[in-house]
Amino acid sequence: MSAAGFDAAQAAMADFNENDRKELQQFLENEEQKAKFQQNVHNLTAMCWTKCIAANKISGPTPDSAEQTCLQNCVNRFLDTQKSVITLLEQSQR
Repeated sequence: MSAAGFDAAQAAMADFNENDRKELQQFLENEEQKAKFQQNVHNLTAMCWTKCIAANKISGPTPDSAEQTCLQNCVNRFLDTQKSVITLLEQSQR
């Protein structure tokens, strides 16, 4: 958003009452969380695809059993790592 667009948005928000501002802020935070989640899914898909699918192409309508196992393990390790990182961050904030 350009500086002028940002200023216009701020001016428009000045007309909102406190409740409307809180609702808008919550909406924007929710949308940001959705975008982060979608980006994580995209990154996970790309990473596991590159790692597990031979020559980046599937020979049939579904991955073969070795590719499926690799994909499952890749996703599980990614989720385990995410969980560990979150736990460590939570502990460091205490």
